[in-house]
Amino acid sequence: MNQVAKYWEDYECIDTGNKEKLERWKDVILRRPDPQVIWPIQDENALWKQPHAHYHRSRSGGGHWEFKKKFKESWTIQYKELRFKVSPTGFKHTGLFPEQAANWDFMMEKIRKSQRKDLRVLNLFAYTGGATMACACAGADEVVHVDASKGMVAWAKENMELSNLSDKKIRFIVDDVLKFVQREKRRGRTYHAIIMDPPSYGRGPNKEVWKIEEQLYPLIQACLEILDDDPLFFLINSYTTGFPPTVLFNLLNATVATKHQNGYIEAGEIGLPITRTNTVLPCGIYGRWVKK
Repeated sequence: MNQVAKYWEDYECIDTGNKEKLERWKDVILRRPDPQVIWPIQDENALWKQPHAHYHRSRSGGGHWEFKKKFKESWTIQYKELRFKVSPTGFKHTGLFPEQAANWDFMMEKIRKSQRKDLRVLNLFAYTGGATMACACAGADEVVHVDASKGMVAWAKENMELSNLSDKKIRFIVDDVLKFVQREKRRGRTYHAIIMDPPSYGRGPNKEVWKIEEQLYPLIQACLEILDDDPLFFLINSYTTGFPPTVLFNLLNATVATKHQNGYIEAGEIGLPITRTNTVLPCGIYGRWVKK
């Protein structure tokens, strides 16, 4: 089941081609690399040639922004009730993955429909907190936001303030996710919903090495130990090249579904609509166990 983030107003994927995408972030046009775009640009028009900024990838790795027009260093965009800070960073990113709105919509719907007042949500590899804000906004009693990067957690706190969620119970934790989960087990804490967006490769705050193909299954197993006896959902998102959605389906089937048989599993791609061609840009995969 594929999910498309089609309800944006402040964001638009205008066009794609030649391993690049042309995007509108509110009033700012950015041209950024996307390795999955292996088809040509059909019409390299003025927007392609004169965006506000163009990220050029280096052959030796990394890259740099070429700024063609003046614009603010950071600005705010809105998705439904949520507001986020956007700012071009050193490695092509902007602090937000707009395709994740498809996952936010799912989380918000499930939390609201549950009408439960005690929901505790754990968001691992939580980045700048899109999912954190979505769950808090939808009415989760507590959201615990865990990421190894102090800078990303600080950015997430800004997003909390922008979305007027400072009165919600959101705990921000800078930590290695597995160590945090293991500590939560020792403390006897449980969660009704667990979200994770693991990188393909990464390092924790104390140089802990993360390799998704080796450590994702043990992490899910550890999370099972702190998943409440009456869970609402368990969601995994991945951008790892070469991982089809079936991998996440099989992982959830071998873990969460074995212990909790009152649910079902969905897996598929998430993507963004491409305005000019009326097609979809694939942006990653998701797998989720959902309570029936």
